[in-house]
Amino acid sequence: MLDFEEISAWSLSFSDLEFVHGYRHQTRIGVAAQLLFFRCHGYFPSTLAEIAQDAIDYVCDQTGEPVALAGTYKLTGDLARRHRLQILRFLGFRRADDGDKDGLFKHLSAIAGSVGSNSTELAEKGYAWALRNKVFIPSRAIMERLTRSALHAFSERFLGEICGHLPVETRLALEASLSAPRGEHGFLRLKEDVGAAALDSVLDATSRLEFVQSLDLPFDLMASVHPSWVKTLVRRVEGETAFEMRWHDETKRLGLLAIYIMSRRAQLLDGLVDLLIELVHRIAADIEKVHGKERLLVDIATAAMEMPDGKVADVIYPVAGGARLKAIINEHRAKGTLDTRIQTVMRGSYANHYRRMLPPLLSVLEFRSNNETWRPVLDALALVRSLNEGGRRFAAAALAPEGSIPSKWRKTVIDERGRLNVISYELCVLTQLRERIRAKEIWVAGSNRYRNPDEDLPRDFAQERDAYYSGLNLTRDAHSFVRSVEDQLKQELLQLNAALPSNEKVRLRWHGKNRTCITPFDPLPEPQGLVALKAEINRRWPMTGLLDTLKETALETGFLDAFETSASREALARSVRDRRLLLCLYGLGTNAGLKRVAAGVPDISYDELKHIGRRYLDASSLRAACARVGNTHAGVLPTC
Repeated sequence: MLDFEEISAWSLSFSDLEFVHGYRHQTRIGVAAQLLFFRCHGYFPSTLAEIAQDAIDYVCDQTGEPVALAGTYKLTGDLARRHRLQILRFLGFRRADDGDKDGLFKHLSAIAGSVGSNSTELAEKGYAWALRNKVFIPSRAIMERLTRSALHAFSERFLGEICGHLPVETRLALEASLSAPRGEHGFLRLKEDVGAAALDSVLDATSRLEFVQSLDLPFDLMASVHPSWVKTLVRRVEGETAFEMRWHDETKRLGLLAIYIMSRRAQLLDGLVDLLIELVHRIAADIEKVHGKERLLVDIATAAMEMPDGKVADVIYPVAGGARLKAIINEHRAKGTLDTRIQTVMRGSYANHYRRMLPPLLSVLEFRSNNETWRPVLDALALVRSLNEGGRRFAAAALAPEGSIPSKWRKTVIDERGRLNVISYELCVLTQLRERIRAKEIWVAGSNRYRNPDEDLPRDFAQERDAYYSGLNLTRDAHSFVRSVEDQLKQELLQLNAALPSNEKVRLRWHGKNRTCITPFDPLPEPQGLVALKAEINRRWPMTGLLDTLKETALETGFLDAFETSASREALARSVRDRRLLLCLYGLGTNAGLKRVAAGVPDISYDELKHIGRRYLDASSLRAACARVGNTHAGVLPTC
C-alpha cells in the first residue's frame, strides 16, 4: 500500500497522461513507469522488477491498462531505448557533457563530508543534482565513477586539512610512534585494549591516555564531518601495520594516524572508566565475601531476639537458645558495627595496593555533572587531588564539601580527634563516584559510553519537551512517574508471589549463591513449516552445499555490493573480489576459519582472505547486506 508521498510521486499529471496516451496500449504502462521512476530517481530502471508492485498497479489504474500488459514490456530492446529518449525530450533533459560532469564532481566532493563515505548515498545526491539541473547521466557506471572520485578527492583533502593543523611537536610524536611501534607509546601499543581489571592495566591505560591527551589534535575538525568518515578511516588504519603506514606520504600518514588516535581517545576513556568501576567494586566485593557469614548470623540473631514468639522460635531456639543468640549480638556490638569494620579493611586493601591508581586517574579523567545534587562529589574529587598532590594523610574535617561524606562512612573518615583521614576519604569518594557514573549522574568528558547524557536527547528537546513526553505517553511529573513504576512493580511482585507455590518449574533455595532455581524447559517441537521447508530443499537440491547457496543468494540479491573497501582505491577485479568475499564470509560465518578455507582453495592464500576481512568486513556493511537479502526475499522494493 502506497502512502501519501508515494502516491504523489507516482501520480501522472494531465500532460503526462497526454504524453503516455500517444503510445500503443501495449507500451503505455512501460512508458509511464519509466517516466515516473526517472522523475523520482534521476535514472531509468533496468527492469520493471525494480519497481514495487503497488506502484505498478497504481500506474495501471491511471492509464486504464490491465496489469498483465506490464509483463510484456521489455526495457532492454531498441523500442524501450527510443522511448527513454522521448521521455527525456518531454521532460526537457539533455545528455550530460564534460562540463556537466565536472560540475557534478565538484558538487559531490563539496557535500561528501556531510553526506558520509557511503557511495550509494552520495550517488543519490548526485542524481538529485542532475534532476535539479535537467541533466541526464547516461550510465550508472558514470555516476559510480564520479562518486568514487569525489569520495577520494574529499578524503585526500580532509587528510590534508588534518595534517595541516598538526603542530611540529605533534608531528614528531606521531612519527616516533610509527618508528617504534612496540615502544611505550608505539603504534601497536596504542591499538591494544585496556586489559583486565587490575592495577597494572589502569596504570598502563592511563599512560597511553596521557600520551594521547598531550598531543595537540584538531578534534573540532574531526567533529565537522559525518561519523561514517571517521569509521572508514579508522578501519583503514586498523587494517594496516606500522610498516604499511610508513609507506604513505607524510600528509596521508600523519592525517590517518591523527584521526585514529582521536577516535582511540574515546575508547581508552571508556575502558579506563570500566576499570575504575570494576576495581572499586572488587575492593568491596572481596571483603564482603569474607564477612558475609558473620553478617548473616548477626541478622538471624537480631531477628530472633526481636520476634522470639514467631516461627523462628520453633527452629532456632531449640538449637541455640536465647542466651547464646544474645551473646552473639553483644559480641558484635563490642567489636563495632560490621559496616565500620568492612570499611576499615577496605581502607587497608586500598592503601596498600590500589591507591597508586588514583593520581594518574585523576590526571586523565575529567568528571562533570549536570545535576547540582552531585556537585559535592565533584568538589570532593578536586579536594582529593589537592590533598594527594600535597602528600597529606590527615586534614581538617571542615575542608570536606558538605554532603560528600555519607552517614555510614563518617566514623571511618573522621577520626576521634575530628581529623579527616585522607585515605578513607578517597575510598569514600570513589565508592560514591562509581555509583553516580553507573547512574549517569556524573559523566566523563571525551568519553563515548560515559558521555554527557544530554547528548542522547534530540536537539530540539528543550523546545519540544511536551511533544516528546506525549509521544512516549509519559507524564512530566516525576512523583507521578515514580508512583506508577512502584505500583507496576508491586503488581508484578504480587502476581509472582501468587504463582510461585503452584509453579512446579520454580523453586526457592535457602542456601547457595543462586537462590532461585528454574527447571529447564523441554525443547519445543520443530515447526511443521520448517520441517516441510527442509524436506523440500533436500528434495530439490540434495547435494547443494552452503557455499553454493551463499553464491546463489549473492547472484539473486546482489548483497555483495553492500561491502565497500576502507582503502583509498580498489585494485582487485570485481569477480576476484566477490569470490574472495564469499569465501571470507563462508569461513567466518561457519566458524571454519580463514586458514581452513584457504587450504581448500589452491589459488587463494590465507593472507588474501585476511586482507578482504580487514578491508571490507565491518558491522555496518554486514547489516546492510542482511537487509538487502531480507528485503529481496520479502519483496520489499523502493517506490520512490
